[in-house]
Amino acid sequence: MRAAQTAPHLVTLIFSTALAVLSLNMFLPSLARIAEDFGTSYGLVNLSLAGYLGISAVLQLIMGPLSDRFGRRPVLLVSMMIFTLASLGCVLAENIWVFLGFRMLQGMVVAAQVLSRAAIRDMHSASEAASKLGYVTMAMALAPMLGPMLGGALDMLFGWRSGFVLYTLLGLGVLALSWGDWGETNHNRSATFGAQMRSYPELLASRRFWGYSFCLAFSIGGFYAFITGAPLVAAAWFDLNPAQLGLGIGIITGGFMVGNFVTGRLARRVPLITLIIAGRLSAVLGPLVGLSLFLAGQGATLVFFGSAIAVGFGNGLTVANASAGLMSVRPHLAGSASGLSGAIVVALGAVMTTVTGVLVTPSSAPFMVLSIILISSCCALMAALYVRWLDIHEPLEEIA
Repeated sequence: MRAAQTAPHLVTLIFSTALAVLSLNMFLPSLARIAEDFGTSYGLVNLSLAGYLGISAVLQLIMGPLSDRFGRRPVLLVSMMIFTLASLGCVLAENIWVFLGFRMLQGMVVAAQVLSRAAIRDMHSASEAASKLGYVTMAMALAPMLGPMLGGALDMLFGWRSGFVLYTLLGLGVLALSWGDWGETNHNRSATFGAQMRSYPELLASRRFWGYSFCLAFSIGGFYAFITGAPLVAAAWFDLNPAQLGLGIGIITGGFMVGNFVTGRLARRVPLITLIIAGRLSAVLGPLVGLSLFLAGQGATLVFFGSAIAVGFGNGLTVANASAGLMSVRPHLAGSASGLSGAIVVALGAVMTTVTGVLVTPSSAPFMVLSIILISSCCALMAALYVRWLDIHEPLEEIA
């Protein structure tokens, strides 16, 4: 197969990003079965999730600068090859430590998510990149909705290892697709990796980059708080069965997809920061109204999950636009910006998950969950308003 010479098509970027998301959550229904099969504790097996998130955060810091120096294509292909081999290693693992070792190596797939965003920014202006990212994010949002259902079905039919067989096959498929379609998009590389790393402080010194990054991180942080606290709210307050809970959690993803569709349609005509602020207002208004109704004694299932729709829609208006914005601050460091912001999102997501788990109790569940989401959404709004302030007072730094 001849190596690609042209920029990757949108479908290649969507499949690459979706696989990175699937690698996180498709196997989650099998955690108990994995623990039983290896004769170990659930807590130890849970490292396959917690450790994976930690490794992913570190790798995102590395993959971006590597792709800025050596190009998107070679870093992506090597990462997908390692992911595929690691997935096969998980299939063949005979003890928990071998399994966990290969599971950590699967974290290399995070390069697909980082580099897809960077490649889009390489190919398009900031507004056009936001539009493309909106469509990519909308399509890949199906992965967290469908992944656990698919993983659970495979476990029931063929055992937990079948999920990792599918990872192996998907890895091979994306590797072949990327080899044939993913031409290099980074044509402004540093002469050496040392020179690349010396230019990194340019990014770290940009206040606009940090504004976009914290807006993105707190936006997604609210989602982490919701999916952490929603099961307890459903069980303690509304007596929902797992299927109903799954539908309720899916609602926020549905709102997210609609918001991304709107971004795809409007990003070429409306400034990035305008869409972001509109999204943050929606994400603040939803939990604010929901919390007020619960405090007034009018809380109900539709009130709680309806608040999440507003948050999901707001995130749909925010994520693609903030991602395009932070990668446009220093276009020659787009990969580094994508990786660093991704690490910030994962780190804050871990904090939000932990805080929600500690603070939420059966008696206070809906009040506390909506409060945490509201605080997170307000922090994201303040970050967006800070970027807007920079746009007004430092126009020389405006993105292209």
